[in-house]
Amino acid sequence: MQPSAPPFDERLTAPRSWWFIAFGVGVACGLMLLPLGTLPLLAGLVGGTAAAALAVSGYGSARIRVVAGSLVAGDARIPLSALGEPEVLDAEEARAWRTHKADARAFMLLRGYVETAVRVEVTDPEDPTPYVYLSTRDPRGLAAALSAVPTA
Repeated sequence: MQPSAPPFDERLTAPRSWWFIAFGVGVACGLMLLPLGTLPLLAGLVGGTAAAALAVSGYGSARIRVVAGSLVAGDARIPLSALGEPEVLDAEEARAWRTHKADARAFMLLRGYVETAVRVEVTDPEDPTPYVYLSTRDPRGLAAALSAVPTA
């Protein structure tokens, strides 16, 4: 392991089925332009598929890292000194924290296609955010990385 390697780095990618749906959107765009001729059909197919693929890629490219004394989740950078102990959530508990237990003030990097998650209390008294909820496919690895990194 390299000394500069982050202890945790995960990219949440969209499931394969979403890419098939993106292609289906492209086919639908092409079919809508079919009455206008072959060239508009091809342009609709390519353009619709590209636009849908960009949307899937953009939504599915969330990244979670623990690096340089910070938790970097999407666009947020949170110092580890402002976080409490991580709680690993199984599929059922993660669903509860996404729905009826959720707090509107919480920071949530939520992906519905990822069943497990980690919830970490925010201990900074200046921050109104009660906790951080992160969808992750490796909740134990993320919790271990959050617990193992020295905060000083």
